[in-house]
Amino acid sequence: MISKLNLEHILFLDIETVPEYEQWSELDDDTKLLWETKTQYQRKDEFTPEDFYDRAGIWAEFGKIVCISVGYFKIQGDSRQFRTTSFHGDEPKILRDFKGLLESHFNKPHHLLCAHNGKEFDFPFIARRMIIHHIELPFKLNLFGKKPWEIPHLDTLELWKFGDYKHYTSLKLLTKILGIPSPKDDIDGSQVRDVFYNEKDVDRIIIYCEKDTVSVAQIFLRLRNEELLHDSEVLSV
Repeated sequence: MISKLNLEHILFLDIETVPEYEQWSELDDDTKLLWETKTQYQRKDEFTPEDFYDRAGIWAEFGKIVCISVGYFKIQGDSRQFRTTSFHGDEPKILRDFKGLLESHFNKPHHLLCAHNGKEFDFPFIARRMIIHHIELPFKLNLFGKKPWEIPHLDTLELWKFGDYKHYTSLKLLTKILGIPSPKDDIDGSQVRDVFYNEKDVDRIIIYCEKDTVSVAQIFLRLRNEELLHDSEVLSV
């Protein structure tokens, strides 16, 4: 029962990813061939491998993380606060800083990670990129040998599915139907690559990522039938 979970024991998060290289021409011949093979089913005959490369950020083998935003509750009596912070910069630094947070503040058995579609995307993406960069996995991401009920992950998409495993609902759609206010100045997820490589505006990506992290927390509150966060309760630190 998610209503019995202590909100202060949950780390909410969201990640933003882009292709590992800005241009298709930067890939070596072996990687180009591997990309062509990997994406053949998705591309079919509609796109060439080069034309499809702007979507490489969705695969950990060909993409990289440019921002991890996290949020956590601090509750004292009737006072409630949701604090957000973000890790950005070079990808190894992002991953090490995030690992440091997990190991210093969210390392107990009762601590949980929560993301929207996190079990299919965010959590495995972070873990795969850590392995690629020779970073030892923190306990919360090391799932080898764990039974399903031992995995310390929550997923708002999975919770919304209610056992309907073929069902997918985007974060944007879910916030809309649940009556959760959505900022009008958000960039679209498909724009992150251009904002990163063309505009070189990491701050814009951070703002977008933190807003999505707040949205994940808001969805979790609605699933518990609790009052949504007010703007005054959200603090970026």
